Amino acid sequence: MIFIASFLLLIGAACSNKKDAVQKVRLAEVTRSVFYTTQYVALEKGFFKEEGLDVELKTTWGGDKTMTALLSDAVDIALVGSETSIYVYAQGTSDPIINFAQLTQTDGTFLVSREKVDHFDWEMLKGTTFLGQRKGGMPQMVGEFVLKKHGIDPQQDLELIQNIDFGNIANSFASGTGDYVQLFEPTASVFEKEGKGYIIASFGEESGHVPYTTFMAKETYLKENEETVEKFVRALYKAQKWVEKSSGEEIAEVVQPYFEDSDIETLAVVIDRYKNQGSFAEKMTLTKEGWENLQAIMEEAGELPERVDYDKLVNTNIVEKVMAE
Repeated sequence: MIFIASFLLLIGAACSNKKDAVQKVRLAEVTRSVFYTTQYVALEKGFFKEEGLDVELKTTWGGDKTMTALLSDAVDIALVGSETSIYVYAQGTSDPIINFAQLTQTDGTFLVSREKVDHFDWEMLKGTTFLGQRKGGMPQMVGEFVLKKHGIDPQQDLELIQNIDFGNIANSFASGTGDYVQLFEPTASVFEKEGKGYIIASFGEESGHVPYTTFMAKETYLKENEETVEKFVRALYKAQKWVEKSSGEEIAEVVQPYFEDSDIETLAVVIDRYKNQGSFAEKMTLTKEGWENLQAIMEEAGELPERVDYDKLVNTNIVEKVMAE
C-alpha cells in the first residue's frame, strides 16, 4: 500500500510539473522600434512570465527575413506587417499565415526633412529626392498612398529611392542621401535632436487606421498551441492596459533597455507622440474594415497580388476570448 501511495504521489507531481512547466515561445520582430512599446512592456514587466511563458525575442530586420524565419520554423510567432501574410497566401501554401492579434493600428513612420521647414506643405516634395522604405513593405506602400493623397505621383514628381536595405536607410540619409526620408522612431527624434533632420509630418496621421503590425503564426501552430497563444495574448493585453494608463515617462523607463542609445526624455516624447495619434492598437482585434483598408493601400501601390477574404487570414477568436475575461 505504501508503495502504491508513493507511486501515485510521484505521478501527481509529474503531472503538476508538466502543467506548470514554462513554455518557450520564439518571437521575431520585423524591426526594433518604440512603435512596439506594448511588446517590450509585456517582456519587461514580466507579464509573459506570469502566464508561464519564456519568450525569446529576436529582431529579423525586414518583412522578407521575418517571414522566412516563420515559414522555416526558426520562430513560432512573428510581429510583422499583415501584407506579408497576403504575399505568402498568393504564392500558394497549405499552411497559411494567420493574423491573430494586432499591435499597432496606424503607420509608425514620420517624414523627416534635411532642412528645417517652418510651414510644411506636401507640394514641397515635388522635384526633390525622397528616400523611401523597401518596395512592397507597408511603410513604403503607406508612404506612396499618402503622397498620392496629396496629389504627388511618387514615380513622376520626385526622385524616389527605395533600393536601400531596410536597416541602412537611416544611415544613408545621415550620410547625405535624399532631401526627405521616411523614418521610424526613435530614429526620427534622435536625428532631430542631433540636428540631422527635422520631423515635419506623420504618415500615421495621414493614412488612418490599418493593421500595420500584427502577431501572426502558421495555421498549424495556432491549432496545436492554442493554449500557449492564449497566454501570449493575455500577457500582451495586460501590457496594453498598463500602457494606456501610464505616462510617457513611466513607459520610457520600462522600455529603455531596448533602446540603449536613446535617453528617457527622448523615448517619453516618442511614446507620447504615438499614444496621441492612436498608433497603439486599442483592442488588438484586427477588424474587417482595417483589413480592407490594408488591401486598398496595397492595391494603390500596385503591390496587391490578389484580394484575400478577411476570414481566410485573420482569426480573432483568441483575442476576443481574452478581452472578454
